[in-house]
Amino acid sequence: MEWSEVTVKTPVDRAEEAAAIAQMAVPYGLYIEDYSDLLTEAPKIAHIDLIDEELLARDREHALIHLYIKPTENPAEAVSFLTERLTESGVPFEIGTVKVREEDWATAWKKYYHPTKVGRRLVVCPSWEEYSPAPGEVVLSLDPGMAFGTGTHDTTRLCMRLLEDYVTPDTELLDMGCGSGILSISAMLLGGRSAVGVDIDDTAVRIAGENAAMNHVDGRCTFLCGDLTDKVSGSFNVICANIVADVIIRLSPAIPQYLRPDGVFIASGIIGERAEEVARALEGIGLEIVRREESGGWVALACRWGR
Repeated sequence: MEWSEVTVKTPVDRAEEAAAIAQMAVPYGLYIEDYSDLLTEAPKIAHIDLIDEELLARDREHALIHLYIKPTENPAEAVSFLTERLTESGVPFEIGTVKVREEDWATAWKKYYHPTKVGRRLVVCPSWEEYSPAPGEVVLSLDPGMAFGTGTHDTTRLCMRLLEDYVTPDTELLDMGCGSGILSISAMLLGGRSAVGVDIDDTAVRIAGENAAMNHVDGRCTFLCGDLTDKVSGSFNVICANIVADVIIRLSPAIPQYLRPDGVFIASGIIGERAEEVARALEGIGLEIVRREESGGWVALACRWGR
């Protein structure tokens, strides 16, 4: 069985940040090529004055992060996760893949992606498969293409489970970093009134719109290309941010502008070690943590305004 390799090329001064995000995508190991200290460190380690010409020719301004994807897992999910999270964090990057060509991403899902029940009611079903729902189940058809969000990643599942509890017929939702549109569409299928999804990637925005139309909720969903809230107006009673801890912390001062007094803010994409830091930032703007859900080392927080 063959593993897939994904590489992330980034400037050496952003390598630590990029590696932390990469570790979220593949928690069981990666390695980093960094030749920035070659001229100073190689003589100390090898006790030589001459360095091989091949090594001298290596790029010393960029680091290369290598990730390996198990044969049983979907490499396209890791690529989409990395693309969205690195973009949201402002880290310059180039992604390369072995055994998964970029032009094959849109079809790579089909090998790994099958109907998945993500909560008590929500079932995510690939658009190319059929599923007969049990009584009470809500089926979301999805063709994620190159956008992150299939319902198979822990961060997405945690958000969807919380939406099952917080969406009402009055729900007007804002999804920051909408990816495939899965959270906005889920909220509408659960009976919500309207959803606005924002993503920095115009491909994700296009795919989200197509997925909303596939689920017949496009009349209630609006998807915008932009950075988090820069094109958003109005207020919402449910806001989702399935991004990364640093971006949620950076975003937190803007939340009061958009979250209604009776609203709930759902934050996910938080690696367990950063959960308390994120919680402190949210509590610092007056929110109270009312739910904490965990899965696979990830944490999602549901918050309301403190009393």
